[in-house]
Amino acid sequence: MKTIIIYKGDVGVISVTGRLDASNTTTFKEEFLKWLNETNEFVLDLSRLEFIDSTGLGGIVACMKYASEKDGDLKIACLQSKPRMVFEITRANKIFDIYDDVATAVESYGS
Repeated sequence: MKTIIIYKGDVGVISVTGRLDASNTTTFKEEFLKWLNETNEFVLDLSRLEFIDSTGLGGIVACMKYASEKDGDLKIACLQSKPRMVFEITRANKIFDIYDDVATAVESYGS
């Protein structure tokens, strides 16, 4: 897993590449907590996420909770077919706002 964050105004756009699974979810959550010092509004760009397991999904849910505790939010963009199946099977797609592209997800925060 590789993560990169860029800021579009007050929104942190986190690009996740590779796999998000039991081997790296703790690292992902630790990075997220550092970014939470900069903003409380995030978009996860999952266009390059190849695989996610239940632990990885749990990590994303935890990050959404961390953001929510700071009156923020975490939205999903560019969810690919294999990871999308995990979101649908677990019904996580019901708790996240999921967008087809990053720009629309960022715009959903307003200005």
